[in-house]
Amino acid sequence: MSLQYKAVLFDLDGTLLNSLEDLADATNAALTAFGLPVRTVDEVRQFVGNGVRLLMERAVPGGAQHPQFEEILAYFKEYYAAHCRVKTAPYPGILPLLDALAAAGAKTAVVSNKFDGAVKELAREYFGPRVALAVGEKPGVRKKPAPDAVLEALRQLEVAPGQAVYIGDSDVDVETARNAGLDGIGVSWGFRSRQVLEEAGAARIAADPAQLARMLGL
Repeated sequence: MSLQYKAVLFDLDGTLLNSLEDLADATNAALTAFGLPVRTVDEVRQFVGNGVRLLMERAVPGGAQHPQFEEILAYFKEYYAAHCRVKTAPYPGILPLLDALAAAGAKTAVVSNKFDGAVKELAREYFGPRVALAVGEKPGVRKKPAPDAVLEALRQLEVAPGQAVYIGDSDVDVETARNAGLDGIGVSWGFRSRQVLEEAGAARIAADPAQLARMLGL
């Protein structure tokens, strides 16, 4: 087999990194600080995937209409920035997969709805030179499933959409690949079930990084 793509783009949370417990801890730290009821890890699992604002809109009673919502969101961001590497770790098999992609000459990038500073910090901390580029949520770039961030990453990598694949664990990622004109692969080890990926129209779903490697032609 030979590598099918010049560039392989990944979602971050639930795809490369198991960050759920740190996200849940930051969510609950913010809720507790404002006297609000905490959420379970499984609840937070369902809230993530569309950026931190929507995460907190889902977690805070009353959502964005809560009179202190902006303060709660700011508290979450500050707390998470300081505690985003406490329990987070790459999923088993991810680092060997990234090494194999590098050895095969593929360009790699992370494209996430997590805020840009955290995406860059986590990518640098856990992947170092294994990932060439990390793009997160920032002003002027629409969040996934809009194609903006994926297309910006491809522009920086100098790779056409037809030569790239986008890989993620959620229905948002399936739709993002479709909107950007890329091939897409879903992964079922993350924050969403295989059924959710199938219902979103994922044509290929990998159960583990070894199967994903085979799908990529490694």
